[in-house]
Amino acid sequence: MAPEAGRPLRADAQRNRDKILAAAVRVFTEEGLDAHFERIAREAGVGTGTLYRNFPTRDALIEAAYRNEVARLCDAVPGLLAAMSPPDALRAWTRRFIDYATAKLGMADALRAVVNAGTNPYAESHEMIQAALSSLMAANTAAGTIRSDISPTDMFAALAGTALTSAKPEQREQAERLLDLTLDGLRSAPPRLPAN
Repeated sequence: MAPEAGRPLRADAQRNRDKILAAAVRVFTEEGLDAHFERIAREAGVGTGTLYRNFPTRDALIEAAYRNEVARLCDAVPGLLAAMSPPDALRAWTRRFIDYATAKLGMADALRAVVNAGTNPYAESHEMIQAALSSLMAANTAAGTIRSDISPTDMFAALAGTALTSAKPEQREQAERLLDLTLDGLRSAPPRLPAN
């Protein structure tokens, strides 16, 4: 049975759950709907009983793995801002966004099956990502390192476009170039010199 909502897991149980979710993303990305619970359990270093206790159905595992990827992306923001300058934090986070998009693309068939079964694994993910991006952009705007006329919605559209065209693992170099281009365009314009 899955853990009760609102009740924290023991540290070892949380570690096992995290390992299962990370392994599930890798295996569903590689094998799609043909992924077997046994392989996921083996890659996570847990028994199949542990996997089934946490995720009794394939749909529950797929949804939890995707939601975990979104949470990891969004939860990284405070740590990045604490450890780096705002522009470096934004740059690092955009790379994590492409990692997330690559995982999502790899899991596309599995996620589509969950949606077709009547569950929405994407509920709240857009809002969570927008909030994370808003925090990063607010920190950069306050530091004067980005233009103030670009909204988080605009930036998300640019990131989504990069992900849409360049999220496959073999396209990573192109994705990096497109992110650099986007971030260069986001920088504050130098002050204009008065006309003589």
